Amino acid sequence: MLVVLCLSLLVLSIDGTVLNLAIPSLIEELGATPSDIQWILDAYVLAFAGLLLTAGSLSDRYGRRRFLVVGLALFGGASMLAVIASEPWQVIGARALMGVGGSILMPSTLSILMTVFDEEERRKAMAIWGGVAMIGVIAGPTLGGFLLEHYWWGSVFLLNVPVAALAIAAAYALMPETRGGGRRLDPVGVVLSIAGLTSAVYVIIEREWNPLVIALAVVTLTAFVVWELRSEHPMLPLALFRNRDFSGASFSILLMSFGAGAVMLMLSQYLQFVLGYGELQAGLAMLPYAAAATVFNGVGAGLGKRVGNRMLVASGLLVMAAGFVVMATGDGYPSLATGLVVMGIGGGLAGPAAYTSLMGAIPLEHAGVGSAMNDTVQQVGLAMSIAVLGSVLAGVFTAEMPPDAPAAARESIGVAHQMGFGEVAGEAFTTAMHVGSWVGAGFTLAAALLAFAVLRSGRPAAPAPAPEESAPAV
Repeated sequence: MLVVLCLSLLVLSIDGTVLNLAIPSLIEELGATPSDIQWILDAYVLAFAGLLLTAGSLSDRYGRRRFLVVGLALFGGASMLAVIASEPWQVIGARALMGVGGSILMPSTLSILMTVFDEEERRKAMAIWGGVAMIGVIAGPTLGGFLLEHYWWGSVFLLNVPVAALAIAAAYALMPETRGGGRRLDPVGVVLSIAGLTSAVYVIIEREWNPLVIALAVVTLTAFVVWELRSEHPMLPLALFRNRDFSGASFSILLMSFGAGAVMLMLSQYLQFVLGYGELQAGLAMLPYAAAATVFNGVGAGLGKRVGNRMLVASGLLVMAAGFVVMATGDGYPSLATGLVVMGIGGGLAGPAAYTSLMGAIPLEHAGVGSAMNDTVQQVGLAMSIAVLGSVLAGVFTAEMPPDAPAAARESIGVAHQMGFGEVAGEAFTTAMHVGSWVGAGFTLAAALLAFAVLRSGRPAAPAPAPEESAPAV
């Protein structure tokens, strides 16, 4: 069962790293503009973040394995559409469908893990689950780089299809169905959560301060909170936020995701446009982070038996912040690799403890929506990262470019290279990446302080099954 869950997670982690690596190819081969690239990234995030809570809640009610399979099928099918796309808008549409599939798939992986493994096995299983995500970070750039050097950009999406098909077959053969109690559906909560999260994430990632969209986000999210507090069968039990482990882990993960979110986006362009690496070489250059995080995922799981989640999360985030400082103060690949290793060590220590703390505060009846909450805060953090750090990166790059350079070259390092401004653009982007790394260090440090202040010092109690929790049934 753990193999099935890890295969399902592998599909999502490979896709994320591969896409970042393919950005230069999309610009050069498909003629994608900076706006197109932004929407290729954002369409997925909007669909994924907007539907997560709904999908997690519905999986609790109708079956977590069922939603896992449906999500895998939709994600794999949408990947095939991306493979055959010939225009940027077609890739954007396929990415939106992949976001829908990912939102259905992702909550089920962690919620099934929480319900089928007992307390003794759960932390180890979660460390393996997190380690596989890091393997995806390794496999994605390596396989993607090979494909991009030998084939066309669409081949990177082809990686998702066989993995999804294998995971679907394994799920039916090996995994029992699990679900929560027979709670009523919360249609009002569903509508309000989708409208509120989608509009809020749109405002964040697009930096569109449209009063109507902002008003929609504020009104619907406020209405969602009021409704959930009064509902007899809430989709998201907001009382969970009174638990310090749940709220502290949620906001720590939010800030951790914010700090690290744009790193791969920055690095894929830095390695290829500034250092002149090919796709495969750029993919291999990111291995130090993934390797260190994979190793220290296991170290963190072992330490979690003796050290409280609070210390692991706070110390891991401090180490991540130090990695950002290394990246902000050095040039060239040796300095970059050192920073990636330090960040990987910190992420490996903090990640499993943060996820264990959050999920350990959730009754098993709500494992699906709890897992979705974990994924939602990560996606909101990533969206904020793309918006804020993306703006910092673009603003500093433009400011550092010569004023007499064409406007298009001052807005995109890819365009600057095409127009013959490669050397000066490389210097401008390096400065921008240093500033972005300092911003990332600041937010990661804030996450460490928050975790130390809010999380309980001891190990949290394991989640107790709710009275109506049904046993797994094949």
